[in-house]
Amino acid sequence: MAGVEFDDRLAGTQLAFMHDGPPDDRLHTGFFWLGGFMSDMTGSKAEALADLARATRRACLRFDYSGHGQSDGEFTDGTLSLWLEQATHMFISHTLGKRIIVGSSMGGWLALLLARKLQLEDPPAFRRIAGLVLIAPAVDMTRDLIASQFTPEQTSELAETGVTYLPSDYGAPYPITESLIEDGKSHLMLSKGIAATGPIRILQGANDAEVPPQHALRIFEAITGEDVTLQFIKGGDHRLSAPPYLRIIKDTVLAMAQRADGNAY
Repeated sequence: MAGVEFDDRLAGTQLAFMHDGPPDDRLHTGFFWLGGFMSDMTGSKAEALADLARATRRACLRFDYSGHGQSDGEFTDGTLSLWLEQATHMFISHTLGKRIIVGSSMGGWLALLLARKLQLEDPPAFRRIAGLVLIAPAVDMTRDLIASQFTPEQTSELAETGVTYLPSDYGAPYPITESLIEDGKSHLMLSKGIAATGPIRILQGANDAEVPPQHALRIFEAITGEDVTLQFIKGGDHRLSAPPYLRIIKDTVLAMAQRADGNAY
């Protein structure tokens, strides 16, 4: 297993990251992992992607956003803008060759935002994105999956204190800050439509209670492009971490990478 390294080039933040696979990432199309809200780079899906990278001699980069895992910072200081800045920095600074961006839950939203940002601001880096695999993507989650579910009491608490808490099936309640909700408004995508910038594969658990299947269908319909697919996984929950689901994820990512290997830079 790769060791944890740290990047301190973004002001005031030390980001933890791991390289898996061969050191030269230009031989074959590699992977770039974007985790979910309050997750870290050692979760089951991230580890499965790292295993796939090592088994197929492909490079894989995974990292923790600030306030997550082994990176610096407080979780309650985080916003989509901040985590998008960090994802952009890590992609540009720590990858060289073509990559499949694999985003889970909030990471799926960040994957789409990253592709759009690089297309506008760094075309050479954008051209290295060989495709997106979005796992239960939580696009526009701050509005459609969080704020829309607030009780009147939570809305009042957020206005009065700047933070409220949502129950979680995975441990302690999630702290939701007013800055997270407000910042999310500047990154909303669904109402404007999403221009596909390459092949996109959406994997969605049919039994996902956190990012419902209907939300994945909205995302699929909002994306304009011909090389976009949506696959519902029967029985799958939000995590999709059971062995059969991990195999589906790995097969999807590998097929996209192998296809990209046949294309010229």
